[in-house]
Amino acid sequence: MTERSTHVDILVGPNVFADRTTADELIAAALSARGLTGGIVDAPTGPGEVIVVPGTGAEFDAAGYDGVVRVDLGQCPPDRSSGIRTHIRGRGLDGLRFAIDSVYFHRFHPGTIVEYGEHREQRVELRLPDGDGPFPVAVLVHGGYWRSRWEFDLMDAMAVDLTKRGYATWNVEYRRPDEHGWDVMTSDVASALAALGTANANLDLDLGRVVVLGHSAGGQLALRLAADSVGKTVCPAVAVSLAGVLNLQLGDERWLGEGAVSAAIGGRYLDMHAAYDESSPIARLPIGVPHVVACAVSDDPNLLEISREYYAAASGGPDSVSMVEGPGGHFHVIDPTSEIWGDILAAVETALG
Repeated sequence: MTERSTHVDILVGPNVFADRTTADELIAAALSARGLTGGIVDAPTGPGEVIVVPGTGAEFDAAGYDGVVRVDLGQCPPDRSSGIRTHIRGRGLDGLRFAIDSVYFHRFHPGTIVEYGEHREQRVELRLPDGDGPFPVAVLVHGGYWRSRWEFDLMDAMAVDLTKRGYATWNVEYRRPDEHGWDVMTSDVASALAALGTANANLDLDLGRVVVLGHSAGGQLALRLAADSVGKTVCPAVAVSLAGVLNLQLGDERWLGEGAVSAAIGGRYLDMHAAYDESSPIARLPIGVPHVVACAVSDDPNLLEISREYYAAASGGPDSVSMVEGPGGHFHVIDPTSEIWGDILAAVETALG
């Protein structure tokens, strides 16, 4: 195997940072966390993928580079030009950390991109474990309050950990409603799950042991997907909500994510009862699939309350459902180094049987 460099170059355009010191500190911490070296340079110092921060919305020509992760600190349209593997945008300075993580996982734990539609965002990243199958499958659905600046890189660490544990991981990207509409998003997630059936012609997957795990807004998508999949060729054996938005009516009333629910669906609950109830997991009970509800106790208290409310409602019906709580905040439930992650895995294994 070719030795992979642990060095990462970051190219930065003029006047990007209000204070360079803050960026340098963030970059150093993010590199150290992944066992990498590097930082901001004037020009690439060697071969390999580079991070480029040209300035929000600035034109950039990726020709001549081995591969580029583009970062824009502010919100802007996606740059899908040739040579740019991924475009991290609208995440502020923390976008630099996400970019370093993206380079790390792409370089040291690469997956295979599988397309399930013609649009660029209709794709999944497949990782297969070592050894012989058939492998159970973990379908990952990222969150981000259904906004397009958040992509499936959020689930990279989780995907790598689950793959090491013997799962084939199917990390789903999908079109978001702020650019494509709510129904398009729902259809994409369903198509991504169904595509497992086609993909398995060339893989050794155990489609009787599929677990779908969704984080935050992805928790809503995962449980709705499970409910919609009952009786279909590919149906999850277990569905997992990781700090999911499981009550869309309450999410709208509480104005979660600065109005993220109504912005994604296209209106307030009072005006769109049917659309909310079709998509809201608590309104879809019983789901018809065993499921796990997890939330860290230092998360947004609204999400913790919603998870507890949902579990109480679900456990009173015919579904097999378990609840996992533990220390941490919103992202600890998808962090393989966290305490709660081990408890989530144990609950999933119990539900799979």
